[in-house]
This record gives sequence, C-alpha cells and structure tokens, in this order.
Amino acid sequence: METELKDLENSDNNHHHHQPLEPIDDGLSNVERPLLKSDSSLSTNSAIAATAAELEEMEKKYAAYIRRDVYGTMGRGPLPLTEKVLLGLAFVTVLPMRIASALSILFVYYLICRVCTLFSPPNRGEDQQEDYAHMGGWRREVIVRSGRFLSRFMLFVLGFYWILESYRDLNYVDKSTTKSEKIDQAEEHERPGAIISNHVSYLDILYHMSSSFPSFVAKRSVAKLPMVGLISKCLGCVYVQRESKSSDFKGVSGVVTERIKEAHESEHAPVMMLFPEGTTTNGDFLLPFKTGAFLAKAPVLPVVLRYPYQRFSPAWDSISGFRHVIYLLCQFANYMEVKRLPVYYPSKEEKDDPKLYANNVRISMASEGNLILSDVGLAEKRIYHAALNGFLGQS
Repeated sequence: METELKDLENSDNNHHHHQPLEPIDDGLSNVERPLLKSDSSLSTNSAIAATAAELEEMEKKYAAYIRRDVYGTMGRGPLPLTEKVLLGLAFVTVLPMRIASALSILFVYYLICRVCTLFSPPNRGEDQQEDYAHMGGWRREVIVRSGRFLSRFMLFVLGFYWILESYRDLNYVDKSTTKSEKIDQAEEHERPGAIISNHVSYLDILYHMSSSFPSFVAKRSVAKLPMVGLISKCLGCVYVQRESKSSDFKGVSGVVTERIKEAHESEHAPVMMLFPEGTTTNGDFLLPFKTGAFLAKAPVLPVVLRYPYQRFSPAWDSISGFRHVIYLLCQFANYMEVKRLPVYYPSKEEKDDPKLYANNVRISMASEGNLILSDVGLAEKRIYHAALNGFLGQS
C-alpha cells in the first residue's frame, strides 16, 4: 500500500501543477544514469578508490538514507560467517512459517471485511472514491476491532513481540479548576483531524492500524488488488492517480483536507494518517514536511517511530523491497519504540500559514523524538540510489 503523501499541497511558493512522485525502489538505475562512474583513463584500483571517495562524500550529504547495520549498503555488504549461518538457518525455518502465518492473517481479515460489507454499498463522495470507513453499527465495529487486533498479531508474527510506547494523557481535567478554565481546556482538547508520523518503513502502516486504524493515502491501483483492495476501502484510503495531471492532483488534495476537517469535527469519522516527509529514512533523521496535512488548519497528533536494532535495521532506506522483506523475516526478534506527543493545536499564525504550521510540528517532533533535521528529500534519495546502483554495479 502506498502510504506517502504525494505532494498533495501546491508548492510552498506557488500554485503550479505537480507531477505525482513515483515510488522508490531498486530500479532507479533504469531511469537515472549512475552518477558514480570510473574514469577509463585511470587504473582499476585508482578508479575504485576515486569512486569510493566520491561515494563517501555523498553519504555525508545524504546521511538520512544510509544503512549502518550488519548487512551494509543496500543490504548487499559482505556478511561475517556467524551472520551467514544465522541467516541460512532462519531462511529454512523461520521464513516459511512467517510467510504462511502472514498470508493466513491477511486472508482471515479479508474474509471478515467481505462478510461485514455484504449488502452494504460503499460510501461514494463527490470525487467518486469508494470507502467503507463511514459505515456505522456493528459492521464498522467488527472491522475496526478485528483490524487493530490482527494488525498487532501480524507485527507479532514478524518478530515485534513487544512495542515500547510512551505518551502523555492530555484528556485529564483537574476537578479543582474553575468553570471558565474547564471551558478553555475543553477547547484545547479538541479531537485531532490527522495523525502525523515520521516515515521509516512500510511497517509503520501496521503499527498505526493496530493503534488507531486510520485512513491512508494510497495509489489508486491498490483498490483493485486482490484482498488488499477491499481492506484499503475498509480503512477509508484516499486514492491518488499517479499518472494524472494537476486537476486530479488538486482533487486528491481537497479530499484529504475535507477528510481531516471531518475527522476533527466528528468522532465517528476516520482519522487521516499522513507521512508528511513523503518518503522513508533510516529513522535517525526528519525530512522537510509537505504542507498538505496542515491545510485543514485542524489539530494534529504527532507520533515518532524508532526501530532499534543490533543486526538488521527494519528501516526501508537504501535497500530493495525484496531484500528487506527476506532479511526482516529472517530476523527472529525486531524492536519498535513509539513516542506519542501531545496533540498540536495551531496558533492563528500557523492556521494562516500552513508552511509555518508544518515546520513547527516538524521541529517539535525532532526535539521530542531526538531526531536530526535534514534538508534533503525524495529527489535527493533518488540521486543517492542511482549513485549506489552505479557504484555497486561496477564492483
């Protein structure tokens, strides 16, 4: 499922159209020329040394995407003998069991969604996007409760046996406060319209599903996938057509804004879950935020995710999806830490300036989550991936 908010807002400086961004994968070398090439006039050793030096210089600039685990750059580094033995044993034992269990969980939840949506037409808004997230009664209750439970069970199957969560309860109101103070506190405890999270891995989706079961932004083709398509409609995903021009782009931005306003005003509406960075990092950095999540002027709930590791990092930074899944499933225990920040209520200045609102939330998340602010983005990630493909293709 595509979870990145694909530039739903207009440019911070103008309102010209955008082209939706494509996903990042190991195939970037097919569309971008490798930036690191050896000079044919140099000897092989000199060329490799020069290329390695250039790569090291690039890693300083693109530090947000560097893998520092045992598996090395792009998960293709040389492994010590002990790691090879552990990986081999897990490949023939743990891997098959986890794949079978994960597929079974997915199928069970699909059946639950199928039964709960029988004879119940989907909600269809002005944008013609279908969803079952606005369905009420026992059907919605079963979908949400089973979805949250099975998402957590899926994480357990993937090796996340316990998740360390920390947060502050802001719903407490001191009984000794005056009536006027209680009114002020009640206004300050309005329901957030969106959950804002840093983006480290596709695993982020499973955690947020298990925690709050929100709606996501997804590629329109996801709605047509077997099993996953129906589940995405039950989540209330907002679909974006990546190949379309600005007219559809603006339409999706409007849908997201309306969804955030709706969630803010009604407790029965699904909350939007947005990753304003627009791509994944190695988990130590926080990229600049897109402003699409802040156009609704509604309060947001910031959440910071971390994935501590000893051998393989669950972060999806500079590694292909296939390698990431295999290594993740072969690692017996994985770890996740979650820090829920207080609901962020925008000031009048922030409501009038979405860019200011987004930047202040970002600074707060970086400070509370001990993250490093970085000024790179998805474009730089593509450049870095292309460079890695060019470098490793020569070695």
